[in-house]
Amino acid sequence: MVLDSSRRFAAVFVLALASAFALEPAISSAQMPQKPPPPVSVITVEVRPVPLVDILPGRTVAYGRAEVRPQVAGLIQKRLFEEGSNVHAGQPLYRIDPDTYRAAVDVAQADVAKSRASYASSQKKLERYKSLLRTQAVSRQVYDDAVAAVAQDRAGLDAAQAHLETAKINLRRTTITAPITGLIGRSEVTEGGLVTADQATPLATITALDPIYVDLTESNTRVLDLREKIARGIVEKTPSVPVTLLLDSQGTVYAHKGILQFSEAVVDPSTGTVGSRAVFPNPDHVLLPGMFVRAEVSRGVVPKGALIPQKAVVRTPDGSPYVWVVGDGDTIARRDVTIERAIGENWLVTGGVTSGDRVVVDGAMNVAVGAKVTVHDLATKALTPPTSESAAAHSTLTPR
Repeated sequence: MVLDSSRRFAAVFVLALASAFALEPAISSAQMPQKPPPPVSVITVEVRPVPLVDILPGRTVAYGRAEVRPQVAGLIQKRLFEEGSNVHAGQPLYRIDPDTYRAAVDVAQADVAKSRASYASSQKKLERYKSLLRTQAVSRQVYDDAVAAVAQDRAGLDAAQAHLETAKINLRRTTITAPITGLIGRSEVTEGGLVTADQATPLATITALDPIYVDLTESNTRVLDLREKIARGIVEKTPSVPVTLLLDSQGTVYAHKGILQFSEAVVDPSTGTVGSRAVFPNPDHVLLPGMFVRAEVSRGVVPKGALIPQKAVVRTPDGSPYVWVVGDGDTIARRDVTIERAIGENWLVTGGVTSGDRVVVDGAMNVAVGAKVTVHDLATKALTPPTSESAAAHSTLTPR
């Protein structure tokens, strides 16, 4: 009897203990607070025209270059410019000893006077013979000889005048002038030096620096891709192509804007690149020929594009891009997007998003399709690409 009571007591104790353990999780879960929706930061995308800006390598080239050479021989009497200064077209640079050329002018002037007197005398003789021929006081042969003498004297006068003009030209050339406007370098000859006409060694070199050319290169693949997209209507071609110059690796922007003048019609077979040329104002001579630079070239406009920060774009295992979008009720949806290219820290997206879509930028690792989220404002920061002012003006993202 005592044994049966002990067994019943043990059974009741075990049942009570099992009930306690069974009720404990339910009590604990009821007492635990609900986990809040994960926080995310979003931006609202605006679809609008976005300029396509390419950064191309280039080198500065002088707008003009002229080597100063003498056109007459002689001794340099005086140098008339300061080395390294700006000179203007027509400005005197050197003076060659003019004495022999001045004497040549005097001789030519005397020859002209002599020929003119001979021509006048022959004309008067011809007039006399003409009146005598009517009365047959002179023969026809004498008259014809007088006519020929007038023609010869006239030709001699013309030749003498041409020699005089040549002598005057040579005398003027004893003053060597600047053929173009620009910056003149060092003088390769000193006063007293002997120079000859059309010598191989230039006396000095003048370089035109304002404006200045920048020769650019880009791959033929990029050129073909741009032309294809223009043909398909994805990109609109701009009538004029503005160019912004970057002077160093830190991206220092040159103060003046340039214009793309033309692109070459051939591809360099050794490099597979196409050349183009831009022209820039250079009033302060900041740019010198031979400098390596980079140029931001706006080649066209995507009429319907949106800029999305690169960190907002997620990729599938096969590389397909998509973004998380916060929809109505602050729930998450997935959108596949079409990416055109990278612009600064952003992707240029041409499909998959529309104006007003709220794209998740921060917190995307904690979301899933249909999940509810807590939306936080994105701190204002540089969401536009660090390219030209034109690109920044037309490519914006509105923080939310």
